Amino acid sequence: MVSTNTYAVGILSLANACLSLYHWPGHFKELVSVIIPKPGKLAYDISKIFRPIVLLNTLSKLIKKMIARWLQFDVVKYGIFHPNQLGNVAQWSTKDADVFLTHLVQAGWAKGLKTSIIAFDIAQFFPSLNHSILTSILRHFGFADCIMGFFSNYLVDRYTQYSWNSFLSETCYADVGVGQGSALPSILSALYIAPLIQIFEYNSARAS
Repeated sequence: MVSTNTYAVGILSLANACLSLYHWPGHFKELVSVIIPKPGKLAYDISKIFRPIVLLNTLSKLIKKMIARWLQFDVVKYGIFHPNQLGNVAQWSTKDADVFLTHLVQAGWAKGLKTSIIAFDIAQFFPSLNHSILTSILRHFGFADCIMGFFSNYLVDRYTQYSWNSFLSETCYADVGVGQGSALPSILSALYIAPLIQIFEYNSARAS
């Protein structure tokens, strides 16, 4: 019987090999996207009422989570994110943003102030991230060459099939954005917008 520790060591070895060889196995790039309806809608007659959910290989998911944890560790260690950038990172999650926002509102109420909030949603954000810009951002923040080399391979030559009830489409090219459905796209999307927040803070400081 193989021990749990043996499996962990094997998965860690695979993750290290992916990084050192700048390679993401082609088998992990072939995905199935299941189309499901969003709950609670009055009608289902337009495409945006449906959501594609990517089915991930378990081994692929574990390796992605490992690499995401490594990135998160460096992000926090070297202060890459602005303190006000919350979301997609452990201990910087949207739940933490909720707690922070609740604190600000209640502190304002205690001083007799009123609070207004402006929120907006960027449609199709994950599929819109540019690969060249992403690798440039990783280089800007000083990540090792193996990280940039790995993502240069990880982000390209991806394919998917769409499943809807009993229908399964032919294989489609899906070489856009960073994908969704695992921990890795989340940290990559957060890194993508980190320079914008730094530029905003710099310009705000100069204006004041």
